[in-house]
Amino acid sequence: MQLTGSQIFVEVLCEQGVDTIFGYPGGAVLNLYDELYKNSDRIRHILTAHEQGASHAADGYARATGRTGVVLATSGPGATNLVTGIATAYMDSIPMVAFTGNVPTSGLGRDSFQEAYIAGITMPVTKHNFTVMHVEELADTMRAAFRIAQSGRKGPVLVDIPKDVTAAKCEFTPKGPELIRTVTAYDEAAVHEAARIINAAQRPLIYFGGGVRSAAGCQYLRELLHKASIPATYTLMAAGVVNYGDPLNLGLIGMHGCFTANKAVAEADVVVAIGARFSDRVALDPDKFASKATLIQIDIDPSELGKNVDVDLAVTGDAAYVLQGLLPLIHEAGHEEWLAQIAAWQKRDYHPKDDDSRLPPHQVIGEICRQCGPDAVYVTDVGQHQMWAAQYIQHTKSRGFLTSGGLGTMGFGYGAAIGAQIALGSDCRVVMLTGDGSFHMNLNEACTAVSYELPIITVIFNNQVLGMVRQWQTSFYGKRYSNTDPHRKTDFVKLAEGFGLKGYHCENMAEFRAAFAEAMTRKGPTWIECMIGKDEKVLPMIPGGATVDNIIME
Repeated sequence: MQLTGSQIFVEVLCEQGVDTIFGYPGGAVLNLYDELYKNSDRIRHILTAHEQGASHAADGYARATGRTGVVLATSGPGATNLVTGIATAYMDSIPMVAFTGNVPTSGLGRDSFQEAYIAGITMPVTKHNFTVMHVEELADTMRAAFRIAQSGRKGPVLVDIPKDVTAAKCEFTPKGPELIRTVTAYDEAAVHEAARIINAAQRPLIYFGGGVRSAAGCQYLRELLHKASIPATYTLMAAGVVNYGDPLNLGLIGMHGCFTANKAVAEADVVVAIGARFSDRVALDPDKFASKATLIQIDIDPSELGKNVDVDLAVTGDAAYVLQGLLPLIHEAGHEEWLAQIAAWQKRDYHPKDDDSRLPPHQVIGEICRQCGPDAVYVTDVGQHQMWAAQYIQHTKSRGFLTSGGLGTMGFGYGAAIGAQIALGSDCRVVMLTGDGSFHMNLNEACTAVSYELPIITVIFNNQVLGMVRQWQTSFYGKRYSNTDPHRKTDFVKLAEGFGLKGYHCENMAEFRAAFAEAMTRKGPTWIECMIGKDEKVLPMIPGGATVDNIIME
């Protein structure tokens, strides 16, 4: 059957199972938007305040569900506004397809109005990207984009579509959803060798990252830990993969990880890294990381093996399949002496003190968890509040903690929370934790939350400074606070009312408990401003380039 490019666009989205698309219209994509209007019963379009918010929403949708997030923007500035969101998804291996309009093919390269070479701009931050020059190529290009986004190591793909391609006609043949190319094969000899090393270990440790979640390998990992009594630590991207109450869960590793997790890495005789890449926030001194251990690394992306830290044994493969192959080879064990040593170290972990007269971040987060229960989804921006959230949120869902880890994108949170809430429905409780610095970047998406009556509770840790940078200036720059006190006078309660939502201001725990309890009953979005001190710090902290021997605990 003969269809226009715009009709093909909608048909392929539907055949790939897309039910929601985030975006913002403009001249180059008017044909696409006209077709989306005609098919609004098949695909829901969510209009955001800004294209960056749309890209973060598509990202949040993908993180919350494991499905591919989809975003659509017009040419030129619409397309370039997606770049930060695409890069955020790329660094965290999130499946996303970004569609951009462009000027007609006859205008490409002529500095036409709202023209940008978005394929070139995004080449370093996408798994792949395409420019569709002929309508006959559109359907298969879109199908390839969805396949690439989900295959192997997941990530974002961009498809740029000139306006005349959306109007042209060609023959269209429907197809089924693209088959995902799952990496099921692995080196069985390497897995047997890994099992031999693990079985011989006296002080084994597993260090896992977001790749375990991406591979749907969470349950296999838990079974491995308990079969051989192996303690585990995790990266920021893997929070929630192993339950917080699990005695083998040592907590977060790295710069703001707990003393015990970092000490265990330093003293282990075998460390198995699964779906983790030894980033500079984990292996702060790569030459000294796990220096007493035999290092085994399991990753789906061979380019990550040994990239940041030299490893003794590398296994390329999907974490779920490798773990399935490894499990029968692992002997049951107790490791009683090793676990007793870890229990002794845990007495030295940092534990902040409660104080109801003010708003200690750990106490605020504890109250949020108490009121929300284990089924809530938590989204963060980037900064001190992000680290407090990673340290103190006690969720149990493997996809219950959404944060920008690799790129560290301030302003990520509100868009991502919108995407998660849209994906999971209004019955799911979504809580967004942010700081006043991060929140100022993309708080314009409040209008989106209001328009769609999304019951997102936003908790703003307001210390009236750029807290994480100021903490570094305090510790390492002689308290020279260069441009980290912006002297802003934002009244978040009045601003909330201006957007059409409910705002609260809290200065102690009693006020916060009451405000959060009321927010839980409201149909639409709410903001809760929590006033905290400028000198609240994220502790513990290991300075960059240092080791657990240099940990700052007070």
